[in-house]
Amino acid sequence: MFRALRNLARLARIALTLARYDALFPLDRLGFTAPFARALRLVARLPGVRRETGELRPGERLAAALIALGPSFIKFGQSLATRADLIGDDIANDLSHLQDRLDPFPSADARAIVAAELECSLEDAFQSFDDTPVAAASIAQVHLAVTTEGAPVAVKVLRPGIETKFDRDLDLFAWIAEQVERNRPDLRRLKPREVIRTFARVVAAEMDLRLEAAAASELADNFESDPSFRVPAIDWQRTARRVLTLERIEGIPIDERARLVAAGIDPDEVLQTASRAFFLQVFRDGFFHADLHPGNLFVAPDGALQVVDFGIMGRLDMATRRYLGEMLLGFLESDYGRVADVHFRAGYVPADQSRDLFMQACRSIGEPILGLPLSHISIARLLGQLFKVTETFEMEAQPQLLLLQKTMMVAEGVGRQLNPDVNMWELSRPLIEDWMRENLGPEARLRGAAQEIWQGVERLPGFMANVERLAAIVAEKGHQLHPDTIARLLDAEGAHQRAARSGALQWIIAALLAAILLTLVFKTF
Repeated sequence: MFRALRNLARLARIALTLARYDALFPLDRLGFTAPFARALRLVARLPGVRRETGELRPGERLAAALIALGPSFIKFGQSLATRADLIGDDIANDLSHLQDRLDPFPSADARAIVAAELECSLEDAFQSFDDTPVAAASIAQVHLAVTTEGAPVAVKVLRPGIETKFDRDLDLFAWIAEQVERNRPDLRRLKPREVIRTFARVVAAEMDLRLEAAAASELADNFESDPSFRVPAIDWQRTARRVLTLERIEGIPIDERARLVAAGIDPDEVLQTASRAFFLQVFRDGFFHADLHPGNLFVAPDGALQVVDFGIMGRLDMATRRYLGEMLLGFLESDYGRVADVHFRAGYVPADQSRDLFMQACRSIGEPILGLPLSHISIARLLGQLFKVTETFEMEAQPQLLLLQKTMMVAEGVGRQLNPDVNMWELSRPLIEDWMRENLGPEARLRGAAQEIWQGVERLPGFMANVERLAAIVAEKGHQLHPDTIARLLDAEGAHQRAARSGALQWIIAALLAAILLTLVFKTF
C-alpha cells in the first residue's frame, strides 16, 4: 500500500511536468490521466508554470519534459527510442536525438571518487587531472588526465549518488509496468515489465564501469587485426566500479563533413569504413555498439574510424543473425513468402496466424520502401515498419532486434550526413552476400547438420552413463511403476534377470539414437 501511495504521488508530479511541456499523450494512451488530464492542463496554463514549446513536435516536447525530469528519465527516453511499436515512428525518431547532457558535478567530487575507487591519492595515479570535464551526461562525466607514466587518457567518473536515484526511479517504472499489464490486457503482448527489466539491466551495466571496460575490450579484440576501426585501450590498473580510464583519442566528429574534407579525408571512404564495421559487428561477431550517434564516432587523421562510450552494447546469437539475414535477403529479392516463412520458423509469429495474410503484410511493407531510388532506401525504416505489424499478428516484441533497428536508424542518419546520395547498406552488400552464402547456403546447412550429429555423438557417452545408472537403479530397486506391474516383475524375475534386461535396454536406446542420427544424415543429403 505504501509503495502504491508513494508511486502515485510521484506519478502525479511527473504528470504535471509532462503537462507543463504539453506532453501528456504517453500517459493518456495508457489510460492513467483520463480523470486528471483536464485539471493538469488547467494547472499547466497558470502563469510561470507552462513552458514555451512553440512549434515543437510531440516527440520533441516529450524529450524536453524528460530532460526536466532528470537522468533516469533521459535514459528511459533513449531506451524508448528503440520501441516504435510502443510510441510510434515519429516520436521514436525524436527521442533517438535526445541529448544525454547535464550540468557537470563539482570536480572536487570527481577527484574524491577517483581516489576512493583507485585506493590511492590522485597524485599517485595521475600527473595531471583537468578539473573542467569535457563531457557531462546523466550517469557520468569525463575528465582529461595524464598518467604518472605520461600517457594521455580520458577518465570517466560516475555521478555521486546516481545509483540511489536510479533505484528509486526504476521502482516507479516497474510499478507503472505492473499496472499497465494488470489494467490493459491488450498491451501485455508488448511486455512492459520486460521492457523495464531490460532497461534496468542496461542501467546496471552502465553504472559498473568495469563492465563498460570489458565491452570495449571485447570489441577491440574483435577488430584487433583491422586498422580501419579502432577502440581505445583500457587502463585496467586505473579502472574500478565507478571509474573508467582509457586511452585518449584525437579525431574529427564523423558528422563534420566540411572538416573531414578540409583535412584531406574522403567522406565516401569514411562511409565505406563505417558500413563495413557495422556489418562485421552485427553479422560476423553478433556484438555491436548500440549508441552510434556522432558524439561517439571520430575520424582519425589517417581516415580510420574511432569509437568511444561502450555503455550500451547489443548482442545477437547465431540463430537471430540467420533469421535477420534470411529475412533481409527475402525482402531484397522481393520473396515475401520467404520472409513470412522465416518469421514462422523462428517462432516470432504464432503458428495459428495466417501465413498468407502475413506474407501480404510483408509485401505492403517492402514494396513502397524497396521501390524507392537506391539512395532513399532505409533498411531501418523497413525493419521499423515490419515491427509495426506486431499488433495485427500477435508477434512478441524482440528487444535485441528493436535495439538493432534503433542503431541502424542512427547509423543511416550518420551515413546521409557523409553523403546523402549513397546507401550505406549497398556499400556492404558484397559482404552481406558472402555472409549469406556462407551461413545460409547448402554448405552451411550441411555444416549445421554435421555439427548437430557430432554434438549428439559427443553427448552419447554421458547419455549412456545415465542409462547405465538407470539400469543399476532398476536392477537394485525395481522400476517404480504401478504396484501391480511391480508385483508381476518381482514374481517373474530375479535380480539377475532384471539386470540382464537393463543391459538390453541400453542397446535398444543406443540403436534408437543411432537411427535418429542416420535419419539426420540421409535427410541432409
